[in-house]
Amino acid sequence: MLNSEQTEIPAHSETESVFSDCGGGGGLGEAGGISLCGETRICEASDAVKRELQHLSREERRRRRRATAKYRTAHATRERIRVEAFNLAFAELRKLLPTLPPDKKLSKIEILRLAICYISYLNHVLDV
Repeated sequence: MLNSEQTEIPAHSETESVFSDCGGGGGLGEAGGISLCGETRICEASDAVKRELQHLSREERRRRRRATAKYRTAHATRERIRVEAFNLAFAELRKLLPTLPPDKKLSKIEILRLAICYISYLNHVLDV
């Protein structure tokens, strides 16, 4: 893939000759249409953003990237998957622990404490 320094963008007149069958500079005409010149402005804008971000610290660049909606959505999805896996692991551990009644609802801390006690009991049974 070519970077912006290696890419040659044709002049507007060359663009018109290449896209002449599309009605001028890019398909939608002169009145607010999309043209290759518009893409040039986008490239220049992204280059300006890159130059602006280069002087920022690593932490500030990270903070700005995390502020985008796309990043937040992806992060929320990853967090949801993590929490579901975490809850599934607790449910599997809960199935292995004996309680009366067997379907009694336990909190996560109660499951952990009961697991510790049950492991201690099993170790004691093995030692005897």
